[in-house]
Amino acid sequence: MKIVTIIGARPQFIKASVVSRALLASGAKEVMVHTGQHFNENMSDVFFDELEMRKPAYNLGIGGCSHGQNTGRMIDTIEHVLMDEKPHWVLVYGDTDSTLAGALSAVKMHIPVAHIEAGLRSFNRKCQKR
Repeated sequence: MKIVTIIGARPQFIKASVVSRALLASGAKEVMVHTGQHFNENMSDVFFDELEMRKPAYNLGIGGCSHGQNTGRMIDTIEHVLMDEKPHWVLVYGDTDSTLAGALSAVKMHIPVAHIEAGLRSFNRKCQKR
């Protein structure tokens, strides 16, 4: 099974470090795509080094613009990666621009999406439906 993992921000790197190890141990082939949403050394590279993660197969270098600009550019570029890689699944984390771009690209290409979320960090449940 081939999975393309879309990451781009600190919390995603941390979650992916654990999940990627489990995928590797299961025999799945993971292709990691770093959108570049968090792009400087302290927001990105340091996590790959300290968490002993392998470097992403793709670093799209998309960051530093408005949310709309980043997301639009990510969708366009991720679509090309997915066409080249032809994964069975796309894996996304959290609720960032990278998450939206990865999920939307996959859905439009009829590729199943798996989403991992760590939970509600604000503890404000007023917005949730009951």
